[in-house]
Amino acid sequence: MSEKQHVIITGGSSGIGKATAEIYAAKGADISIIARRVDVLEAAKTDIDRARNGGEGRTFIYSADVSDRAAITTAIDQATAAAGVADILITSSGIAVPGYFEDIPEDSFERHMQVNYFGTLWAIRAALPGMRARGSGQIVLVSSGAGLIGIFGYTNYSPTKFALRGLAESLVGEVKQDGVAVSIVYPPDTDTPQLHAENKTKPEETKAMTATAKMWTAQGVAEIIVKGIEKRKFCIGPGWEMTWLARLHSMIRPVLFWEFDRLARKVQKSRDERL
Repeated sequence: MSEKQHVIITGGSSGIGKATAEIYAAKGADISIIARRVDVLEAAKTDIDRARNGGEGRTFIYSADVSDRAAITTAIDQATAAAGVADILITSSGIAVPGYFEDIPEDSFERHMQVNYFGTLWAIRAALPGMRARGSGQIVLVSSGAGLIGIFGYTNYSPTKFALRGLAESLVGEVKQDGVAVSIVYPPDTDTPQLHAENKTKPEETKAMTATAKMWTAQGVAEIIVKGIEKRKFCIGPGWEMTWLARLHSMIRPVLFWEFDRLARKVQKSRDERL
């Protein structure tokens, strides 16, 4: 990869976004990370620059709430002015606060859509014109395994990740003719600060359903993302489970739902016995 490449990552101050930034930094790319908290951005910048190990490239940080269209547009415009049109835009910002459907506050549904879907949409809208004018670029949307199949306890989260799949599938053919590639990533459960926060409100049924799945590191997921980007793959599924779920989700959904129902009944029976 050319050291002159510019990679913009929303949600690049932690988790998968930060791990991906560190990989590209080690390759000599200019990195622009966007997140809300300046202190976390500054700490991430230190780690990203350390990953360069004395190599080429610069790291830029921009504070913005991705759900604020004006703020994310300004941040990407500033990043473009500083380091040029993005060669790669990775939209990794997201929130997940699981719970039982009727217990989730109404504004939580709105906030999840604003951050997870519109936060991605506004970033793409800001970066895409420059890519199309130049005739090259790649847009990478970070969805979730919960964007392929609905998960118990994630009624505010799964729909937003399904929406990203629809956006990616609708957009890919439209921009291909201008030299711009589109990829969508379906990460499994990943050991990140976000997942630790989710566990605080995650229903017991959800914990039972996800307990047997392999826990990935952010670094491991990031490595798969970068390999997929380099191959300009449309669908990037870390691990065989996500790969096959992405390919066959409609066919295997009945089996998965049967297992989910079995686990939910087991948890609920145990709860009733304790009462």
